[in-house]
Amino acid sequence: MNPELPSRHAIPPVLPAPAIRRSRAWSWAEVAESFHMAMAAVAAHKLRSGLTLLGVLVGVFSIMVTMTALRVLQRNVEREMSQLGAHTFAVRKWPAVYFGGPEGFEKYWRRKPITWEQGQRVARRATLASSVGLEDEFWAGEALSVYGRTPPTVRLLGVTPGSFPARNWVVAEGRALMEADVENARDVCVLGDALARSLFPHGSAVGQTIKMDGVPYRVVGVLEPKGTTQGGEQDNFAAIPLSTAMNRYGRMGRSLTLLVQAREAAVFEDCVEQVRGLLRLARKVPPGAEDDFEIFSNDSLIQQFQAFTLAVRVGVAVISSIALLAAGVGIMNIMLVSVTERTREIGIRRAVGAKKRHILVQFILEAVVLCELGGLLGIVLGIAGGNLTAWYFKVPPAIPLDWTLMGLLSCSAVGIVFGTYPAWKAAHLDPIESLRYE
Repeated sequence: MNPELPSRHAIPPVLPAPAIRRSRAWSWAEVAESFHMAMAAVAAHKLRSGLTLLGVLVGVFSIMVTMTALRVLQRNVEREMSQLGAHTFAVRKWPAVYFGGPEGFEKYWRRKPITWEQGQRVARRATLASSVGLEDEFWAGEALSVYGRTPPTVRLLGVTPGSFPARNWVVAEGRALMEADVENARDVCVLGDALARSLFPHGSAVGQTIKMDGVPYRVVGVLEPKGTTQGGEQDNFAAIPLSTAMNRYGRMGRSLTLLVQAREAAVFEDCVEQVRGLLRLARKVPPGAEDDFEIFSNDSLIQQFQAFTLAVRVGVAVISSIALLAAGVGIMNIMLVSVTERTREIGIRRAVGAKKRHILVQFILEAVVLCELGGLLGIVLGIAGGNLTAWYFKVPPAIPLDWTLMGLLSCSAVGIVFGTYPAWKAAHLDPIESLRYE
């Protein structure tokens, strides 16, 4: 065998690294050129392009405005629930969140109220709880001091000392309510930060006297601020001993809320079951019967909200998908018209050396650009519209980055799927016949 002749099994020569880099550079240059040509084609037909991307804009806008609003509402719910302390849960006659109609709420009306005696029994026997608080809201109106009065939005809460750690209330000045205040039904109160600043703008409120519903109360403490919430200023309240409130406003038909804080996170679930058993026993619920009270925590309420909004999210996603599908059909139609109009241009490009892949990439990029422009406008308008909810509830705005990315990817997918056939048709036009086209 002649060593100078190459063998049929010889390994072909490998291109040097600079040649590979030049090849890749040329590929990126081709893509960039195709992109610029696609942008020029979109700009050349502004009205047609605007009407085409309008369908994509509507589809993306509908899903973004809904998802942004739901994200704002979820943050608001989380903010509301953050009022409870760590590993804390609440027990009450009514559900914390109810999404049904009035007919389904009837069973809650029929339940017997949670009484003082039942709450005290749970507080004495719940060995896994570090604190148990009893509370209820008794009155709302204006509060007065020697320095002025407030709007009629002040809430008067009756609480026991266990509510302070369960509510994550931290005393900034003075002291919290004590068991002696409850046992002796004293006319003392602890003020939220906003109420203290409103009634005593120039000094400390501790030791001062305020009037609520015509009754004087001595201020023994002021809480640290917690900010605003859905109902307005959540520091705009006064807490008095529960016994004082029940003596003054009555006990008949009043159902209290139990706030239970477990000793640690490890025994949280056991503490919930212990309290459930104690309360079923105190309320004489038959074995096997459904609880006639509701137990909820921060996590359970957030999960309940997410479960409720799941149907909304799925419904909006389906409707938006239909809108994007219709927009994709419109884009395919416009791209086919564009291919017909630009047949001669395609023939000239093929005559001067453009390959099929160049034509294919150009028209696919044109479809993707149309979709992405509509998607970007829909995302911006959707986030702005959804954050009107944040403005209404006075909570920080939300930008759902996951849905933003999903919207952009969906637009790209629509552009590629519905732009491929017109691009393939343009790439496979006969160059000679294209040059003859008038």
